[in-house]
Amino acid sequence: MRTLVYLIIGIVFGITMFKSEAASWFRIYEMFKFESFHMYGIIGSALVLGIIVVQGIKRLRVKSFYGEDISFCPKNKSVARYLIGGIFFGLGWALAGACPGPMFTLIGAGFLPMLVVIVAALLGTYIYGLLRDKLPH
Repeated sequence: MRTLVYLIIGIVFGITMFKSEAASWFRIYEMFKFESFHMYGIIGSALVLGIIVVQGIKRLRVKSFYGEDISFCPKNKSVARYLIGGIFFGLGWALAGACPGPMFTLIGAGFLPMLVVIVAALLGTYIYGLLRDKLPH
């Protein structure tokens, strides 16, 4: 039953991504050229909503579906980890024309060449896992 709920949430998320044009290569291209506010508006809305939800979870002590406490562990605040990671993420996003969420949305919309991008993302994640101990964190 839980799997069905996750599947429905994923389908609704994919439809929302596609209808809002957040999965559009053209919209992403416009964003990187600073020609349109569209994607910045979507990302900014997600950021504000995320802050509100996380603060709500912390202050109201919301429990998970399993009844466990939800806790947020503080992260290291090194510049290198975010700068290097952000550069790699941004380069991948710019080259592929999609970040991880829209990659799967585009597959669902019938853009099968995105399978190559998904395989490359999985390979990059695997390589990161192998090199993780040697990278600055």
